[in-house]
Amino acid sequence: MSQVAIVTGAAQGMGAQIARTLAEDGARVVLCDLNRDRVEGTAAEVDPDGIRAVGRRCDVTDESAVDELVAETLERFGKVDILVNNAGVLRPTRIEEISPDEWDVVVEANLKGTFLCSRAVLGTMKANGYGRIINMSSSAGRSVSTLGGAHYTAAKAGVLGFTRALAKEMAPHGITANSICPGLIDTEMVRANCSPGRLQAYEESFPISRLGTPDEVARLVLFLVRDAPYITGAAFDINGGDLMI
Repeated sequence: MSQVAIVTGAAQGMGAQIARTLAEDGARVVLCDLNRDRVEGTAAEVDPDGIRAVGRRCDVTDESAVDELVAETLERFGKVDILVNNAGVLRPTRIEEISPDEWDVVVEANLKGTFLCSRAVLGTMKANGYGRIINMSSSAGRSVSTLGGAHYTAAKAGVLGFTRALAKEMAPHGITANSICPGLIDTEMVRANCSPGRLQAYEESFPISRLGTPDEVARLVLFLVRDAPYITGAAFDINGGDLMI
């Protein structure tokens, strides 16, 4: 039986490509995003017949919405093997100008959503003795954000810590949890928060002098869910050498 995956933040960018790559590898995929029209359109591009890929609106910071999404996935496909926590938001606001409300928006989308979605799938994964959870952190979580503010950096660092704790607790149940830390990837979100000239300057400063691609991130996700049963609690940098640890 083919695997079943949930990919959050899947209307565009990295999430859309991750969903597409998993579907091409044979998985049945539930794509979720706040933008209903766009995520349904992306799902239709992945699978025009609506059999192997479906798009659903979901606010990952809303506990009941997340639980409903997982319940619907189980009703439709019978299990959840893979969860990719990709949903997130970025704001470039400087610390002195960050309001408490904006802090909450950024931290909840990037960190709370990762927690809620992970928690929601653990029951079915434990029952099946198998699971692969991939949490999207960032180079910001390793160091400091290039484009985002302190709230984004704090949230992505939190994702790394949460992933390690999740990996330790779930290892006895056949569930692995790992993080991916992208640098500047050529997505709509990056281009919306950086001028062309500034992007070019960043590209020229990287050892591999270009932006990463969503496909390169998706291929790393595919490796972790398909070929890495003995890797858990790890964080994988994919940044063209911009940050070397």
